[in-house]
Amino acid sequence: MTVASSGTTPPRIEARGVTVRFGGLVALSEVDLAVPPASVVGLVGPNGAGRSTLFAVLSGLLAPSAGSVLMNGHDVTRTSAQARAGRGLARTFQHPELFPGLTVREHVVLADRLRHTRHRIWTDLVTGGGFRRAPADEDRRADALLAALRLTGQAHRPVSGLPLGTSRLLEIARALAVDPGVLLLDEPSSGLDVRETDELAATLLRVVADHGVSLLLVEHDVELVLGMSHVVQVLDFGVTISKGSPAEVREDPAVRAAYLGTGHGEERTSV
Repeated sequence: MTVASSGTTPPRIEARGVTVRFGGLVALSEVDLAVPPASVVGLVGPNGAGRSTLFAVLSGLLAPSAGSVLMNGHDVTRTSAQARAGRGLARTFQHPELFPGLTVREHVVLADRLRHTRHRIWTDLVTGGGFRRAPADEDRRADALLAALRLTGQAHRPVSGLPLGTSRLLEIARALAVDPGVLLLDEPSSGLDVRETDELAATLLRVVADHGVSLLLVEHDVELVLGMSHVVQVLDFGVTISKGSPAEVREDPAVRAAYLGTGHGEERTSV
């Protein structure tokens, strides 16, 4: 189903009135969220706020109890994660999911083939043919992504033993190789030090500027989100309590109350 627009470009991905119930527990209640083209949207909230649940609904891993999910104006609520990938959704994981036997470059090439020459995944991997000589256009795409993510110097290194920061950059490069319209990032700064986090933020902003991809950033690091997002949305106990620019969200009394635990008996984190 295609949802009619009012003449504007629809969001790359959108939640409308999403509710998720687990028995008597309401994990999300009528949550709306939109990620416009070529933008960074940050989704934050204290522990138990519902961030991971909403991420799973948008990814296609969890069906909502009520409400809908749209991609580029098309209702994808009941479609699989694979079908959403075909419509231009990619994601990373909180813990990098890499193949220990492959090099950095081979990860990017494999993702590129998933997008452009899917049949070669069978001939190169499953039949034991290995990575045959790549076509020139595939080489160019892989080299460009490695350069964009500052991974050229690591291209032929096996991924086993890579530093965590490099592994996260590789996950992003692999996700971009399938040419997504929207990339969902699950706690990308988890385990990184301050320098690595700053480098990651700069890289992600460069990706948005150079590739026109939209990012949904689900993060525990509030300062990272406030520093790089165009729009920030805050969940608390499954409902949206604030949405706006980083400056607006930072000054919102409801956000301060949620993060400082006002009314809940304990301090939760900082903002």
